[in-house]
Amino acid sequence: MPIDFHSNFWINNTNKIMPQTISHQAKITSQPVKDTFEKQVEVSDSNIDKSYEGIKIEKKSFGKIKKSGEEALLYTITNKNGASVDLSSFGAAITSIKVPDKNGKMVDVTQGYTSVTPYEESPIGHAGGTIGPCANKIDNGTFKLNDKEYKLECNKDNGRTHSHGGSDGFDTKNWNAEVLKDGIKFTYTKKDMEGGYPANVNASVTYKFDNDNRLHIIYEAESDNDTILNLTNHSYFNLDGAENAEQGSVKNHIVKLPNSSKYTPVNDIAIPTGEIVSVENSQFDFREARKLSEMNPDGYDQNYCIDGYDGKSMIKVAEIKSEKTGIQMEVSTNLPGFQFYTANNLGKAEQPLGKEGKRYEKHSAFCVEPQFFPNAINTFDEKPILKKGEKFNREIIYSFNINK
Repeated sequence: MPIDFHSNFWINNTNKIMPQTISHQAKITSQPVKDTFEKQVEVSDSNIDKSYEGIKIEKKSFGKIKKSGEEALLYTITNKNGASVDLSSFGAAITSIKVPDKNGKMVDVTQGYTSVTPYEESPIGHAGGTIGPCANKIDNGTFKLNDKEYKLECNKDNGRTHSHGGSDGFDTKNWNAEVLKDGIKFTYTKKDMEGGYPANVNASVTYKFDNDNRLHIIYEAESDNDTILNLTNHSYFNLDGAENAEQGSVKNHIVKLPNSSKYTPVNDIAIPTGEIVSVENSQFDFREARKLSEMNPDGYDQNYCIDGYDGKSMIKVAEIKSEKTGIQMEVSTNLPGFQFYTANNLGKAEQPLGKEGKRYEKHSAFCVEPQFFPNAINTFDEKPILKKGEKFNREIIYSFNINK
C-alpha cells in the first residue's frame, strides 16, 4: 500500500494534525529501463490538429510491479521542439515534464522517480498520479446516493476521513495504454463496489502534448449505474527544476490565481464547513501576482472556487513562474475548483530518493489539482455524481512558456 505523506495540514486550520509515524524504512532500488518501441507520428489525417505534427512517442519498461508481477510501461511523448512528457502506465501518472528555460536548456519541472518501485511501495503523496475514483476528502468516508448510504475506507485523519480514493485508488492501478496519433490513452475498468464505490466504471485518461508545450489531460468515463467520480492529477512542480529539492525551494515562485475570488474554509481535519468565502484581505488572495515567500510562510493546502465556472468552458486558474529559469506554467480547466498545495508535508525520512538522488523536502514543490470541491457529495450543490448512461468529460491543460 502506498504511503501518503500528505498529513492534511491546511493553512486556515489552527489545530495541527500530526502525521502518522511510519514504522519501517522503505528500500527503494531503481530498475533499468530498456527501449522496446518507438513511433514517429505522421500527421496526414485532416482531423488531427497540426500542432501535433512531428510528435514522437517511445515506450520503455518502467520495471516490474511487485504486487501483481505485471510490467509497468513508461511512455515518452516528445514534440518537435524537443520538449517531452513521461507517462507511467502504473497510476496513469506523469513522471517527468521537460520544457525549455529562457536559455533554451531543457528543464525537468516535475518531481518523480526513475522506476515503478517507489511509486508502488512508498511514493510521496500520490506523485503525478491519476487520482480517483474521488479526489480529495469525504467526511467519515460516508456518502448517500439515491437514498442509499455508502461507507468507504477511512485512510486519513486517524480513521475520520476517506482521501484520494483510499489505499486502493486509481493511482495504484496499472492502466492499459493505447498509442494514439497524437498522444497516449490510458484505460481502466473499476468493478462495482471496488474500493467501496458503486457501479462498474470504464474510465480513461488521455494525454496529448503539443508543439506549443501544452499538456492536455482529458478525463472520460461511463458507468452502468449511478456513482460518484472526481478525477484529477497530482503532479508536484518546481519550475526552477525538480533537482531543487531542498526545503523552501519553491517559495520564490510568483503565483497568480486570476479567477479565484473565493475559497472554502475547513474544520480541524480539513473538511469544508460549507461556507464559500471571499479571498479579499486574506492570505489566500492571489488574484494579483505575488511571491509565495511574501505570503504565508507555512504554505498552502487550500481549495479555491473558480469564477465563471459552467462545467464546459476552459478557464485559466493559475499562472505560476520562476524568475530563475523564466519558465511560466499556466493551468486551465472546466472543473469547478482546484487544490493549491505547496508540499507542506514532504521531507520525511521514509521517503525514497528522487530522480536526482535527493529527497524532496518540505515546500520544494507546488500542486495545482483541478477537481470538485472536497466532500462535495455531502456539502455543496455541485456534486461529483456520474449517472448511468451519462458521460464524464473533463479536462486539465498544463501549459509551459517563457515569461518575457
